[in-house]
Formats: sequence, structure tokens, C-alpha cells
Amino acid sequence: MPPKVRELIAELERAGFSNRGGKGSHRNFVHPNVPKPITISGAPGEDAKHYQVRAVKRAIEESK
Repeated sequence: MPPKVRELIAELERAGFSNRGGKGSHRNFVHPNVPKPITISGAPGEDAKHYQVRAVKRAIEESK
């Protein structure tokens, strides 16, 4: 079962990313050590897409 969007957001915030805002259901997260922002779309209760999970894991690894 895929994680929820809110779980991905919590992982990013724990890793030191900050929410830069966005339009509609999109949120942009930035980190000083990661050159590109990570965009997460969807309502917090929706299942995350597989590409979102992959992007979050890659960004967290890159931030270390």
C-alpha cells in the first residue's frame, strides 16, 4: 500500500526541507543542500504516486 501524501511531507520536514508554498494542491519544498525544489501534489489524505515516493527518497539522500 503506498504511503499518503502527508507522510511524504512529514519525511521531508524531518529531513530539514521547508515548504515554500505552491498553487492549489502543489507544495514546493526546498533545502539548502539540494539544488532543485521538490514538488509534491495532491491532498494530504491521497495515496502518493510512485514517482513522488522516489523523488522524496532521492532528495533526502541528496540533502545528507
